[in-house]
Amino acid sequence: MGDIKALLNVTEELADLFEQPVTSKDRSKIIVDINRLIEARGHIMEMIKPPFTEEEKQIGEQVVMLNNVIKYEMDQLFAELKTEMKQMKQLKRSNQSYTNPYQHVNTMDGMFMDSKK
Repeated sequence: MGDIKALLNVTEELADLFEQPVTSKDRSKIIVDINRLIEARGHIMEMIKPPFTEEEKQIGEQVVMLNNVIKYEMDQLFAELKTEMKQMKQLKRSNQSYTNPYQHVNTMDGMFMDSKK
């Protein structure tokens, strides 16, 4: 019974973590916390063995509901991260083309082709 309650506590802590506003400054800290909590949940889940009492089944249902919320929030967080990475990549490419605008120009300058025969 203690293991399933510990699982619920860690899952609730993980869900609470996603309720905080995530800024680019604290995103790395939040990702570290997410990884730590997911790892802790994994260890707890390994210790949980059936058979389950009715109370444990109800707690399990709460954990499943929270998991769905957590999955959605994680998908949102990583989608934002992907978007930000694409923007940074585009900005880098834009800055490179500004500093060296002729870097990717492939021209044959000064060449004359006679097409008459």
